[in-house]
Amino acid sequence: MIDLIKKTLLTGVGLAVMTKDKVEELGKELASQAKLSENEGREFVDHLLKQSEAARDSLESRVNAAVQKAISALPLATKDEVAKLTARVEELSTRLHEHASHSE
Repeated sequence: MIDLIKKTLLTGVGLAVMTKDKVEELGKELASQAKLSENEGREFVDHLLKQSEAARDSLESRVNAAVQKAISALPLATKDEVAKLTARVEELSTRLHEHASHSE
């Protein structure tokens, strides 16, 4: 029964978005319902916490990858492109002011 519950929790996003306190609370509740010893209950809660962190990391990686993919598909300038254009505009502006000063 506990294995089924663990697999159900771990396969979904639910465990990834749960806070540490909620994961501990859930683990203690499940351990109590399954009548686990204190040591088994502690191990179960620790296992849930580790799995929660792993699920959170995995979810974050997948979200970041999806965001990067979506952004790369948009016609947006990169920071480097903007920096190069800014430098070029400043250079041209300086040259224009120098040229205007010499013409007067």
